[in-house]
Amino acid sequence: MSCLLVFVTDMDVASSQNGSSIMWFFRDKDFDDKSINEMFKKCKRLQGVQKERASDNWSYLESIGIQERKLPSVVSRCPKILTLGLNEKLVPMVECLATLGTKRREVASAIARFPPIVSHSVEEKLCPLLAFFQAMGVPEKQLGKMILLNPWLISYSVESKLTEIVDFLATLGISKEGMIDLQTVAMNFPEVLCRDVSKILRPNFAYLKRCGFGDRQIAALVTGYPPILIKSIKNSLEPRIRFLVEVMGRQIDEVANYPDFFRHGLKKRLELRHRLLKEKDVSCSFK
Repeated sequence: MSCLLVFVTDMDVASSQNGSSIMWFFRDKDFDDKSINEMFKKCKRLQGVQKERASDNWSYLESIGIQERKLPSVVSRCPKILTLGLNEKLVPMVECLATLGTKRREVASAIARFPPIVSHSVEEKLCPLLAFFQAMGVPEKQLGKMILLNPWLISYSVESKLTEIVDFLATLGISKEGMIDLQTVAMNFPEVLCRDVSKILRPNFAYLKRCGFGDRQIAALVTGYPPILIKSIKNSLEPRIRFLVEVMGRQIDEVANYPDFFRHGLKKRLELRHRLLKEKDVSCSFK
């Protein structure tokens, strides 16, 4: 019993000393108490991290181009980044990401935008993600740019998330066999691939159906402007449809072949242009 107590006590002391060590690191980097507490809540592993590892990781992140003033934000959003093995985890991921970009600062920018990207596995997450988009026909140069500009893509499962979205788009008539249209969606509007099918994409599709658009018209709208599937129904789609019908006096069918109607700003573009045309007594089509 006494040996067990001594063992547990020694572990507690060691944990306390490690915690104290990392606390000194945070103090040295000017983190306030609230930020420190939040980081410990986010990452339990911080308690056992040595100051030397945290310091080495911090210095490495700075060396690859992340500005010193941005590092506190990076660490606050992903404190796990300080617990990663430098040569076992952090460096391999950064070097792999570097092969996707043409400039070193692109990797630093991606990490600053989404710090958790470096905590994911190269083999289990990044490689399958790259293979998924390559299978869709995304060119290698575009693929790297897409991942680095939208680093949060790495957090989504290829099997349970991205494949489901691609299958849903295919049901709308967005080419799955030729992959041409899907390739366009992936390269130009990757944010569409980050949304939930059941909570966002399918409800938006259902709303467009209720407005009177046919399946082919919706496919044309989505092909021309994919974000129509992720725009807020209440704050974006409804106001535009209401403006189209009630203010402009136009028919739903008229915008079926003009997806940009949903791209333009309502007040700064659509309402202003409509008012100017009305003042000049000019009528024109959407094309």
